[in-house]
Formats: sequence, structure tokens, C-alpha cells
Amino acid sequence: MRAASTDSAARRMSSGSARSLLLTLLGEFVRPGGRAVWTATLVQAMGGIGITEKSARQAIARAGASGWIEAHRIGRETCWVLTARGRRIIDEGAQRVQSMSRTAPWDGRWLVVAISLPESHRPERIKLYRALSWAGFGNPMPGIWVNPHTEREDETHRVVEQLGLSSFTCAFAGSGLRFGLTDRQLVEKSWDLESVAAHYDLLREQFGKLRPRSDDSILFTHVKLVNAWQRVPFIDPGLPAALLPSRWRGREVAAKLESLREQWSGAAHARWDELAGAAPVL
Repeated sequence: MRAASTDSAARRMSSGSARSLLLTLLGEFVRPGGRAVWTATLVQAMGGIGITEKSARQAIARAGASGWIEAHRIGRETCWVLTARGRRIIDEGAQRVQSMSRTAPWDGRWLVVAISLPESHRPERIKLYRALSWAGFGNPMPGIWVNPHTEREDETHRVVEQLGLSSFTCAFAGSGLRFGLTDRQLVEKSWDLESVAAHYDLLREQFGKLRPRSDDSILFTHVKLVNAWQRVPFIDPGLPAALLPSRWRGREVAAKLESLREQWSGAAHARWDELAGAAPVL
């Protein structure tokens, strides 16, 4: 079981897609200052992370087509600004990642979504499963999704409404009863925590011993770390301590990664400012 979990985690450990890394750059460096960013700056930064120029430019164009960013021509150059939609996507993602480090006590209640879709709704099913996983839901049995974070009711409601699936959905919140699966058994059926722990172990191996020295290596290593951390909510549901195994090592690794992020952040942002140059305010 341990080897299988490690293999599964390893398959998820490659650098994020060009789209994912672009969103990391926009969220980490562009969103805070609210400035525009040149195409050349994004392409250069993504190249340092291993993304080819063609893939970088395709990712930028697709982000524009999706309404995340908006292009402005200045002479022969193009710069980009985040749209309201792009800012909202980044802010919502940041809130979800930040929630991973919160340790509020659990009140014993579950948010439960029962949803059964016909085969004709296969595209919606894929989008739904991805959105529910991101929100921290587990899937203990076909058609049933559970989440100990009942405060995510509004987020779940938006997902179901946006996909037009209300007529297929039954949702409620409450505590488990004395019969059926216990809370612990529900966790075991809903999430593969060994695989989650293996993912954290690989994150520690990937970043824990790195000591980047040059300005560029600090920038690119920092971006890779932030990108990897931003993808953790797809893997770790962020369960309350009451539902986690004793000696859960995820929190220890998370604290280490946050420490490294803070350690590299200043130099990474300074190098980004050098690469970005005098980007306009639009």
C-alpha cells in the first residue's frame, strides 16, 4: 500500500502545467501590485521554470481568451492586466490554500451532497468532481460527497448552480448517527490519506534540501514551490485534527514549506521586479 501511495504521489509531482504556472506568476507577482506585465516577462519567467516559449505564449493567449487577463498594445509590445474575473480566481484560490494551515476545532457536522448525473451530463460530471475535490469533498460511495467543512456550503452551492445541476442534487448538513459508518470509517472510505502523506513526503524531498543561491535560481525555485503548494488542496482535503491519524506529518511538512517560502520570497520578488522592468499602470 505504501509503495502504491508513493507512486501515485510521484505522478503528481511534476511541475504544474503552463496554465497553472502562469496563474502562479500572476497571483504571486502581478496581483499584489495591480500593475500590468509584459508578455516578454511572463515568457522569460516561464522559460526559467522549464516551459517552452511556444507553450508559454499559448498559455497566455488562452488565459486572455478565458477572460483572466486583458491585452494592451503599447508600441510594438503587449502587456497584460488582470481582469475582475482573474482577480477573483486568484483571490479564491489564495483563500483555499490559506485555509490549509487553519486548525479550527471540528463541530462534528458534515456537509453532504448527494448527486447522480445521467451519462448525457458527462462534461458537467468531470467539472463537478474537480470542483468538489478542490473544495475538500471526499467520495465514500457512488453519488455521495462529504466534507467536514460545513462553512463551504455557499461555495458548493455556487458550483452546483453554475453547472446547472440543482435538479440532480440533494444537499444537507448534520452529524452522523449511531448506526452506519463511524466518522473515522467515513474518512477511510472518502480519502486515501496514505497517498496524501506520501505526497507531503515527496514535497519535502523535492524542496527541503534546496539551497538556491543566484537571483534567478531563487526566483524559479520560489515559483515552483508556490505552484506546488497551490496544488495541494486538490490532494489534501485539509481535514480537522479530530479526523486525522495520530502523528499526522502533513502539518510538519506544510510548516517547513511555508518557512522556505518566506525565506525565498524577498529575493524572488526583487528579481521579478528587475525582470518586469517599468511595467505600466493601466
